Amino acid sequence: MRSSYSVGMNEIVDTAVDAASAAASADLVARCQIVRTLDIVGEKWSLLIVRDAFRGRTRFSEFRDSLGAPSDILSNRLAKLVDAGVLEKRGYRDPGSRERFSYHLTESGQGLSIVLGALVQWGDTYNPYAGGASSRVVDAASGEPARLEFVRPDGAVVQPDAVAIVPGPAARTAW
Repeated sequence: MRSSYSVGMNEIVDTAVDAASAAASADLVARCQIVRTLDIVGEKWSLLIVRDAFRGRTRFSEFRDSLGAPSDILSNRLAKLVDAGVLEKRGYRDPGSRERFSYHLTESGQGLSIVLGALVQWGDTYNPYAGGASSRVVDAASGEPARLEFVRPDGAVVQPDAVAIVPGPAARTAW
């Protein structure tokens, strides 16, 4: 039979171990670019808002009508994208109406064109719609088709099956 002192010490040790594990886990999550990115745009509505912003939509009503998202979810996702610096909120007032806000892509938001382009390219290649593509990735100036590729500093294209994701300087372990 254990004394109440040893049971109490075990609970303290267990709590300390749990706290240390949680802190270590949080640190690993914070180090991972994919986790940090998904924390911002990893939810379906968030990426669809960004997609619609690239299509020129800026107003809450335009996002709501296009996406069919419930207003509370849309408000939450827009606020999260603004807080993360993906969208910028700007006030406007239509004649005779109260002030409202529009949402515009920031430089950070514009950077997501690569992510959306990769999703479009992957979908066209591996999960195509029988009726054809609903979006195309093109050079904005010429209208010529564009595609994403891995490119080395010398300009040589690296095929996706020849790419490796390796530990970076913040990695705690090798894999």
